[in-house]
Amino acid sequence: MTALRNLLLLLFFVPLYAYAQQYKVPTGYDAFRSWESLPQQRIGVHAYMRSTYARTGGGYDASNFLFMNKEDENVTLDVKGAGMLYFFRANHWHGSPWHFVVDGKDNIVSETATANPVDAVKKFKSTAFIPAVSFPEPLAWTWGTTKGANLIWVPMAFRDSLQIAYSRTFYGTGYYIYHLYADKDALSKPLRSWNIDQTPDRDVTDLLNRAGTDIAPQNIKKVQGRVKLNKPTVLLASITSASSSLRALKLTLPLEKAAALERVRLRVTWDNAAQPSIDAPLCLFFGAGTFYNREQKRYLVKGLPVNICYDYTNNKLQLACYYPMPFFKMARFELSGIQPDATEISYELRYERSKMPANRSAYFHATYCDFPKPELGQDMTWLDTQGAEGHQEWSGSFLGTSFIFSHNANLSTLEGDPRFFFDDSHTPQAYGTGTEEWAGGGDYWGGENMTLPLAGHPCGATEKNKAVNDKDLIQSAYRFLLADLMPFGKRAVIRFEHNENVAQEHYETVCYWYGLPAPSLVKTDSLDIGQPADEQQHNYHSPQASAVDTIRSRYEWGPDTYPAHAWGYDLQNRPGYKELIGKEIYPAHVEDGRTTTGTSEFTLHLRKDNMGALLRRTLDYAYPNQTAEVFVAAAGSNDWQKAGTWYLAGANTYVISRPPGELSPRQYKVETSNRRFRDDEFLIPAALTKGRDAIRVRITFVPNAQELYPDHPFPHQSTWSEMKYDVYSYILPAFK
Repeated sequence: MTALRNLLLLLFFVPLYAYAQQYKVPTGYDAFRSWESLPQQRIGVHAYMRSTYARTGGGYDASNFLFMNKEDENVTLDVKGAGMLYFFRANHWHGSPWHFVVDGKDNIVSETATANPVDAVKKFKSTAFIPAVSFPEPLAWTWGTTKGANLIWVPMAFRDSLQIAYSRTFYGTGYYIYHLYADKDALSKPLRSWNIDQTPDRDVTDLLNRAGTDIAPQNIKKVQGRVKLNKPTVLLASITSASSSLRALKLTLPLEKAAALERVRLRVTWDNAAQPSIDAPLCLFFGAGTFYNREQKRYLVKGLPVNICYDYTNNKLQLACYYPMPFFKMARFELSGIQPDATEISYELRYERSKMPANRSAYFHATYCDFPKPELGQDMTWLDTQGAEGHQEWSGSFLGTSFIFSHNANLSTLEGDPRFFFDDSHTPQAYGTGTEEWAGGGDYWGGENMTLPLAGHPCGATEKNKAVNDKDLIQSAYRFLLADLMPFGKRAVIRFEHNENVAQEHYETVCYWYGLPAPSLVKTDSLDIGQPADEQQHNYHSPQASAVDTIRSRYEWGPDTYPAHAWGYDLQNRPGYKELIGKEIYPAHVEDGRTTTGTSEFTLHLRKDNMGALLRRTLDYAYPNQTAEVFVAAAGSNDWQKAGTWYLAGANTYVISRPPGELSPRQYKVETSNRRFRDDEFLIPAALTKGRDAIRVRITFVPNAQELYPDHPFPHQSTWSEMKYDVYSYILPAFK
């Protein structure tokens, strides 16, 4: 009987365990090696991109610090929670040595120009990170290769906290992408605190070193052939197959026809949808603004998921995309916008059966936008998934961009920050320092071209007067997200400035993303602090709370008035400039709420089938380094369980340090921006919410004595600010 019982238990639990393991979120190096799982829904994962952006909305994105400790501890990022840092960027060696403080342990990272930084560009032909074994290429690159930036894609896990600080403040600029996790148990591997003695997994560096080659499985189903481009639209192939995933999409063009075909559109439609999910010019879809190859390099784009390769021996241009592309019934592949003639091209499509059900997966999209003359004073919206392809809500992940930022060899238009908004937040969860920084460069790449597995500036003359033809004037860049992809549960809005929104260069953009037309994040309740009826309805109880305070301010959305800064543009002679100058772009508005140095308790409703929850708070960012412990109990219960620490570093007051030289002591310029409103999130694990349609939340304030810099406190004392709480339930998308 014992043997029979054990066998029955084995038959029951092993499949259950295997099912649970199958849908765990790939993290750390698994997020690279399991790249076939890119379409997987990342339920309970939230991505952030923080940076040294100017808090007042201008373009001075260097040397802005949250706060300072010792002379060599100037903090640019401070996070609490369970997560993974996936990307770090700095301009050249500036700021080095860098402190990566992981779960309280200080890991000091440097690079070889640090010891002798004055005129380092003249003194060094190439540099490396120190220690080199911890940051090998192709997971890390220095400015000699990137033409201006130091880049690290080495995953750094943290269980409780992460802080990045710069030892020097001269031109201290950077941006960082990290994930926070609601459920540590939902990850492919346990989080183990990163330390500098770890060396990257060899199979991952081997994978990235294969950029430019065919990385997809070979022994799977294949559809290939040749097609004559003798009609405005031609069908390449239509594949009918249940629950499959396209693993390779390859086109081969005659080299002499490449320039003429670069604007032909690739159109891909999944499962008989009313609109194609891919509809983009060939050149941009495959990572470049043009197929003109000035230097006759073998690779115009040597990316890992996408590449453009020139075969001069056989007079062919080879285009390849290896992003996994799931479909569940059929896939249709077309070329459109053709000027018909007798040209022939060849194609190859490889696909395999997918074991991932539809509601755990997502379709691949490449959304093209054309901005012949961007609107003055307003960000360009490169992607808004709300309403995309006829559907209001999408769940999936943002994967990156391929974009033209000038048709006229104008590099100064790169002075524009990325701002990405996910899932109804009014605060950008991703806020960068400039467009060329987003694409892995610095100082406009010095005008030079470069191509890396995940970032690049593949085309464009170094200067306008050196362009040999009109196509050489086209400046483009790309940024592919892999481990650092950005999940969203209902909506993604990808916005970019155009040189602080004064440039009117011709932009063309492609945004890559995974999306399923059903949400994985559903708003289930909202508590408006300061509204008596709402407080009563949610059983709000906060004995130490202040009286209701009304505040007039703004969110961080860019310059308030036009223009903030010209950055190389002669605005005086621009038609309509006088009518625009001083125009308010983002007017202030009013919010009300309370503060407390005690506890706040309230009840929130969830969906009973939830897989965890996202709690968003609207707050007054004038109060610095807000910290609280979060506890959760079932509604009507006093069995409080700790959910974690809710912490938001810094304030709308910060320190600017722009000393005159590389080795000069830091300076202290305190600036307070007029943006006090901010939205911030806290992830509640499924263990505290599963099966419950309501929970009781307790917020317990924790005093924070952090100074702005030594012997100089922040203008306001530490407190907890609450204006509004919104709660969203994570769910499996309702899609079959």
